[in-house]
Amino acid sequence: MVIEIADFTVRPGTEDEFASAYREARPLLAATPGFLGARMTRGIESPSRFVLLVEWESVEAHTDGFRNSDRYPRWRELIGPFFAGDPHVEHAVEVPPGD
Repeated sequence: MVIEIADFTVRPGTEDEFASAYREARPLLAATPGFLGARMTRGIESPSRFVLLVEWESVEAHTDGFRNSDRYPRWRELIGPFFAGDPHVEHAVEVPPGD
C-alpha cells in the first residue's frame, strides 16, 4: 500500500467551501481502480491548511489511474479554485513497527 500525502493551503475565509467541494469531489477518487481509502484533515492551529491522505494499491494507481483519468480535471475544477498556492504532494509507505 502507498499513501499519497497532499498538503493544501486554501484562501482564508474559504475553508468551509473547500471542505464542501472536497466532499463533492471525493467520489471521483473512490471510483479509481486501486483506491483503498481517503481522509481529509484540517489544521487546528492553521485552519486554512488541509492534508489529504489517500491509500492506493500503488503509486501508479494514483499517477496513471487517477491523474491521467477523465476524473482528474473535474477534481481540480471542484477543489482548485480554493487553493492559496500549489499543493505539495508526496507518496509514502508505512514503516512496519517491528516487534
